[in-house]
Amino acid sequence: MDSARLEDRIRWGLNVAARATGVTTSAYRPRGTESPLATRNRFLRLHAAFSGLDGKFTRPNGYGNALWCGIFDAAYTRPGDYLVQHDATWFIAAQHKILPVLCVQTNRVISFTRPAAQTSTGVNMYGGVTAANVTPLMTNWPASVLVASREGRPLANLPSDTSVSYWTVLLPACPGVVLQTADLMSDDLGRGGVVATTELTDLGWRLAVRQATT
Repeated sequence: MDSARLEDRIRWGLNVAARATGVTTSAYRPRGTESPLATRNRFLRLHAAFSGLDGKFTRPNGYGNALWCGIFDAAYTRPGDYLVQHDATWFIAAQHKILPVLCVQTNRVISFTRPAAQTSTGVNMYGGVTAANVTPLMTNWPASVLVASREGRPLANLPSDTSVSYWTVLLPACPGVVLQTADLMSDDLGRGGVVATTELTDLGWRLAVRQATT
């Protein structure tokens, strides 16, 4: 049996398993930089189930673990697609031949902007970041935002200051957008952060974001 037929048989088997154990799921494919889950981006309905990385349904994923194994027919999906099932949302991180489909469960909806370079032409010119001097990069993207173990202190280092939180952010790559350090992130809870480190992998973006404090 050649690899193409083997892959087809595996997908067929996953489809059978998903119909037995999963529920109807909507698949979305981002078009552009805004709102991947807009109605116009839905391209497929399929049955899907999700388990831990071991592929077994013996226990739920542990706290702080966003990685899941997707059980569904992956013939029409690809990395970067979103899967929405009731109130839960995943994106496909990897879809290699013969191997299980790696999915990341999201828990926040985030946006990125880039501040314009600040120039000063006079004394006491205001150099803060405002809505007028930022460029939108990605808007309303579901992502995994989890607290990292790393913490820091505000630059002022006042006695009343508390530790600054760092988040580990996972989200799909968006064609034409390269996230950089110092880009600004906001989420659906009204929180803000500054991108501290970026890593673009085959699985998408992995970012370290420092929570902004005032």
